[in-house]
Amino acid sequence: MQKILIIDDDEGVCYSLARQLSSDERRVTAVQTPDAGFEALRGEDPDLVMLDVKIPGSDGLELLKQIRLERPRQMVVIMTAHGSTETAIEAMKRGAYDYIMKPFETEMLNTVVTKALLSARLNKRVDSGIAENTNGKKHPKGAATDRIIGQSNAMHEVCKKIGQVAPREVPVLIRGESGTGKELVARALWQHSTRNNRPFLAVNCAAIPENLLEGELFGHERGAFTGAESRKLGKFEQADNGTLFLDEVGDMSIATQAKILRVLQNNTFERVGGLETIRVNVRILAATHQNLEKLIREGGFREDLYYRLRVMEIVLPPLRERREDIPEIVHYFLQRHREALSSQAQSISQKAMDAICAHDWPGNIRQLENVVRRAMVLCNGSIVSTDHLDFGPTTQAYIAPEAISPVPQTFTSPPITLPAASAPQPSSTDMDMDNVIDRLLSSGKASLIEDMERLLIGRALEKLNGNQLQTAKLLGITRNTLRSRIEKYGLKPKVKVM
Repeated sequence: MQKILIIDDDEGVCYSLARQLSSDERRVTAVQTPDAGFEALRGEDPDLVMLDVKIPGSDGLELLKQIRLERPRQMVVIMTAHGSTETAIEAMKRGAYDYIMKPFETEMLNTVVTKALLSARLNKRVDSGIAENTNGKKHPKGAATDRIIGQSNAMHEVCKKIGQVAPREVPVLIRGESGTGKELVARALWQHSTRNNRPFLAVNCAAIPENLLEGELFGHERGAFTGAESRKLGKFEQADNGTLFLDEVGDMSIATQAKILRVLQNNTFERVGGLETIRVNVRILAATHQNLEKLIREGGFREDLYYRLRVMEIVLPPLRERREDIPEIVHYFLQRHREALSSQAQSISQKAMDAICAHDWPGNIRQLENVVRRAMVLCNGSIVSTDHLDFGPTTQAYIAPEAISPVPQTFTSPPITLPAASAPQPSSTDMDMDNVIDRLLSSGKASLIEDMERLLIGRALEKLNGNQLQTAKLLGITRNTLRSRIEKYGLKPKVKVM
């Protein structure tokens, strides 16, 4: 009999999950408090714990840490309705098996639970005395202000992988198109590693001429070549006991690749022009936008180095494959660059946002950031419009058709007529809309669209019994957008537990 323990303060969630996951082969226990959770954990000996990240009077991540300390091999799946990239990374770093967002899609929930229970069964065959790494240090002070942004499934998978890999002392190969944020991922791996109090150095192998790259990496002795007037320490020595990030590693020459391979194998090297063998302890993170497998076939990259670097691999999706993250990224750049650019831009028009979301972004996030910065420079007011967008010299800015953004520039209110006595009574929604229009006409307040949006979303939620996933699909918006509107308008849909 497989046993599942649910710890969530929402009684409705507990009931729904228990009903969905219970079967002849599974027994589900649901509790609403951390204390009750630990009591059930010790008494029930569950195969899987489903843990909410927000529990009144406690922190789900801290509770996860305590569970892992008491039961190092316990399978735990974190649940939350308010996820962030940092939460995902921290959850995986602290040993969670997986991380899923509310509301749950049935197929995804069943897949995660089935895999977790399988892993739990396999774990029981392993020596229970082997404890896993449960490093729970918080995000270091002084970390970079840049951060990974995105609530899409693709980015949550990336963040979960970062959380799993960061504490492990293994090389990581980060792959993705140019501009997808490979260095950000490398920094996140360092920030969440056991080396986060030691140096993090980055070298762009494509930006340094080949005849200078060896000296940059390994250093040189005085007189090693013309102009070498003193000894210079290379990046490997400077990063000793820390982390070295080799960006665009696919652009290295075969000769330099051989020396990198030696460091990975023996942790030793010699400076250029030197005879002394130097030993270092450096974790290597590498990144490339190139097809290394093709380079290997063509003789441009060493196969043995490829396997040394690719102990673990993280693949970043291009921006065009996670368009739902674009609005959040745009608003982040608006906030981040406003002061440096002395810009008044605080928001972006819906039509401009539609244009940005519709673009293919061959340069990915780096290109998007440059477009936003240029728009902020050109914008003399507080709202960025399509007039301020320039997608580059080879492509024209794509302006979304009116069908995508049907809001007219001006709104003329139709005359209001009262129904005759014999006419059928209007619905509560019709009366709400009439009241809103009458109020706006009398007050002169120009917020009709927001009021209509509030009523529409509220009515859709009511019709769909509070199911945010179905409501978002019905309205043609993402779940993140729907959640932000629910918070903005203070909507509290009543959900019936089936």
